[in-house]
Amino acid sequence: MKNVVLTAMGAVLLLGACSRSDTSESNVDEAIAIENTATDMAADTTAAGTIDSAFITDAIQGDNAEVAIGRLAQTQGTSEKVKDFGRLLVEDHGSHKQELATLAGTAGVPVTDEPSAEGKANLKKLKALSGGEFDKQFKAMMIEDHTKDIAKYEKQTASSDAQTAALAQKTLPVLRKHLAAANEL
Repeated sequence: MKNVVLTAMGAVLLLGACSRSDTSESNVDEAIAIENTATDMAADTTAAGTIDSAFITDAIQGDNAEVAIGRLAQTQGTSEKVKDFGRLLVEDHGSHKQELATLAGTAGVPVTDEPSAEGKANLKKLKALSGGEFDKQFKAMMIEDHTKDIAKYEKQTASSDAQTAALAQKTLPVLRKHLAAANEL
């Protein structure tokens, strides 16, 4: 009888230890899950905190300028190539701005409809021109502008901000296409 009582007590102690072990394993799993969630949240905050808002704002303003200049080229350009290139600018830079606006929204970066200061100056110069002089200046501006943009976007592909780096990489072929088209005007 003494053996039965000792065996029963041992079983109770063993079950208690097992249940504590299960509880402690459960607590460890729960603690790991909480830690992983906190780490994920910190990573999300870091990713949002490191987004290159200056690049996004500059790119949006650049797109605004290209769309405005493209519209102007459609109305003031004399050659069909200039007018066609103007349409291409409106389409491509309008689409690009939409992508940027989506990224800006997730990062809390305000989206503007204002062109860059350089874009405003170029637009003002072009509005004062007509005929062949417009076409000539438009071509020169588009070559210069797209050359600068390609350099900015190439630099951005090496950014620590993975989102803008990926967008820059995706945009480069379009900018190169625009530069080639501008050279053919």
